[in-house]
Amino acid sequence: MPTRSKWQSLPTEAINPSTLDIDKLSTDEFVEVMINEDRKMLAAVHRERERIAVGIDMIAAALRKDGRVVFVGAGTSGRLGILESAEMPPTFSTDPSLVQAIMAGGRDAIFAAKEGVEDSYEEGARAIMRVSPGKKDVVIGVSASGMTQFVRGALTRARRAGSRVMFVTCDPGTELQTFVDLTISPGVGAEVIAGSTRLKAGTATKIVLNMLTTGAMVRIGKTYGNLMVDVQTGSEKLKDRARRIVNIVTGLEYDEADKLLKKAHGNVKAAIVMQKTGLAYPKALSRLRKAHDSMREAIGEDIEPRLRGMLQGHAEAKTPL
Repeated sequence: MPTRSKWQSLPTEAINPSTLDIDKLSTDEFVEVMINEDRKMLAAVHRERERIAVGIDMIAAALRKDGRVVFVGAGTSGRLGILESAEMPPTFSTDPSLVQAIMAGGRDAIFAAKEGVEDSYEEGARAIMRVSPGKKDVVIGVSASGMTQFVRGALTRARRAGSRVMFVTCDPGTELQTFVDLTISPGVGAEVIAGSTRLKAGTATKIVLNMLTTGAMVRIGKTYGNLMVDVQTGSEKLKDRARRIVNIVTGLEYDEADKLLKKAHGNVKAAIVMQKTGLAYPKALSRLRKAHDSMREAIGEDIEPRLRGMLQGHAEAKTPL
């Protein structure tokens, strides 16, 4: 008898009964079907909210102890990990080594699919060892199907090295739940096109990874309220954002905020501390370090009332008399 497919029973490979006729739908009908399926995806992510919260705290605890976060994946899952790691330095001024990503097939696989590279358990193990995982680190395997051997190899070796291990998958039935410290598994169901996990599975994974990284960064003081106070000022848009943040928090006019930022070497947090306390740049940095990088603790103020007042003023200005 022929061997039964080991992938056939996976939810990510299932045939979706709601989209059997998508090649006969009008474009408007097709869009409506996609939206309806994404509603199911959001509900699946919501069901995992408690596990996501645990994951955020796990990552934040690791970062506070100078640990790192390493994503491991293949295909769409691997690219989503790379996207998260790439966005951390400009958004939160983190060192590039703090949040890393490993993808099956290496850099060449980022822009062009390299089928088959995900099937090597041994290469996954070798790849994770190149970054020398340790007890302070969190390694996050990302695999929509839960079956990717490259990811499994990396997680096994990271676990052996003493790292905390997390698994993000869209197969709630994965047996890896008994092996890793935390599994986050939004059961998004069958894709609009059977097996195309760049769709609901990819979107759900992106949402989960967004929450894990953003939540952890907020927990370690990388924002002030919801202001991006650790932004890197590498472009004109980001320089403008930095000026506006300084203006909002300190009340300085735009040009004065620009002058202050130059004195603070583009460091938004330092600029705010300098203005609020009268300290020079080196002492402002020292104050931030003592405050564990928390803007709120460094200046002893809550930004929320100011932001609410600003938004209320904007709303009133738009309301016709």
